Amino acid sequence: MSEKAGQKKLVEAITPMEEDFAKWYTDIVKKAELMDYSSVRGCMVIQPYGFAIWENIQAILDARFKELGHENVSMPLFIPESLLQKEKDHVEGFAPEVAWVTHGGEETLQERLCVRPTSETLFCDYYSRVIHSYRDLPKLYNQWCSVVRWEKTTRPFLRSVEFHWQEGHTMHETAQEAKAETEQMLKVYADFCENELAIPVVKGQKTEKEQFAGAEATYTIEAMMHDGKALQSGTSHYFGDGFARAFDITFQDRNNQSAYPHQTSWGMSTRIIGGIIMTHGDNDGLVLPPAIAPIQVIVLPIAQHKPGVLEKARELQERLKKTFRVRIDDSDQSPGWKFAQYEMKGVPLRLEIGPKDIEKGQCVLVRRHDREKIFVPLDQLEQAITEQLACVRQGIYEKAFSRRQEMTYTATTMDELKEIADNKPGLVKAMWCGELACEEAIREQAGLTSRCMPFEQETIADTCVCCGKPAKSMVYWGKAY
Repeated sequence: MSEKAGQKKLVEAITPMEEDFAKWYTDIVKKAELMDYSSVRGCMVIQPYGFAIWENIQAILDARFKELGHENVSMPLFIPESLLQKEKDHVEGFAPEVAWVTHGGEETLQERLCVRPTSETLFCDYYSRVIHSYRDLPKLYNQWCSVVRWEKTTRPFLRSVEFHWQEGHTMHETAQEAKAETEQMLKVYADFCENELAIPVVKGQKTEKEQFAGAEATYTIEAMMHDGKALQSGTSHYFGDGFARAFDITFQDRNNQSAYPHQTSWGMSTRIIGGIIMTHGDNDGLVLPPAIAPIQVIVLPIAQHKPGVLEKARELQERLKKTFRVRIDDSDQSPGWKFAQYEMKGVPLRLEIGPKDIEKGQCVLVRRHDREKIFVPLDQLEQAITEQLACVRQGIYEKAFSRRQEMTYTATTMDELKEIADNKPGLVKAMWCGELACEEAIREQAGLTSRCMPFEQETIADTCVCCGKPAKSMVYWGKAY
């Protein structure tokens, strides 16, 4: 329910996003029971409802990975310091975030163990032992796990010391194959975000300053949140043969010559749950895309004390659970409380059934994102739910896309860029010469970082927004999580 429409809010516990966006976000993750704080600094307890969202994300992505030939593996939690040190740029990039194990029981370890912040070095160590011939390639591996990065400032889902993710690590015979893999996996993430999560994204390449430690190229999908900030939602990296050389991974090629394989990695994490909240949520709570909602339809019996109502509601639940994720709330809470509770949890569709509905052989479906009510004959219910879930997905995507369009600006001078940065939350498209000095100047003077050089390039001007020299790329700039 919208306060703007003059309706009374049923959930008073959520701080309006217009008042305090950070507090609004924290209220939602707590009140919707997605997570709770733990006794370990920066680490969270992901509660059943929050983990169910992650499990649904995992199931969809895992199926897509396997369709493309990837296999799941499991690597160790710990990395010996000597192994981490093998790739110079990589270790320097992660050094500030590494957690170290120095003792085993009462004994000091002869060599420190790093708690994995990412697993490139572990995969490379393994690949060095199992790749011998071009016939051993490609290696298309993925793992689902948690990693640790010792963040100074943490926020639930968006930035935590420990987080869950998947990390793909592949090895290829040629650079061309590895680059194709890198681009393919970015497309998988983009398609997943847009079609399943209803989050519009910008696909592009990171600048050299922003690319992954040790990578030759990093590709990203960037999404815009309600407050205009960007969220890096998935990344794919091309490493060339740099790690292979560092770890002495060689194979006999088709000409019987020794060669180095070419490597990729790519990942998406529980951070995307924060992205779902901040893209689709409103002042009444979550708004979940149907594809990953733990409950797609909540069945609510109305006047359930009257004869036949509970029985009919339970009958509908049994019938529908063959096709959808359905739950019934037959508790003694009031209908108004239940409406607010499942709106808070972002359930895409509410199914109401009462005595008059039973008489007419119908029920009422209510969409979460726009509160539209649809009266549906019971013999057409499955088809109607399928159609309405599609409407929810389309509706929230269009709303997010329109918001991004309205909050994306262009700048041709540094003064314009700073004025937008100071007064208009959102993304800014501006030309760049490619020089690190200008990228750093934009960050220092306007408080904006480069989000990506989009694949779909535009020519806004011929010169760099910062220095006035000939421009090489159009870049999306913004403030980010």
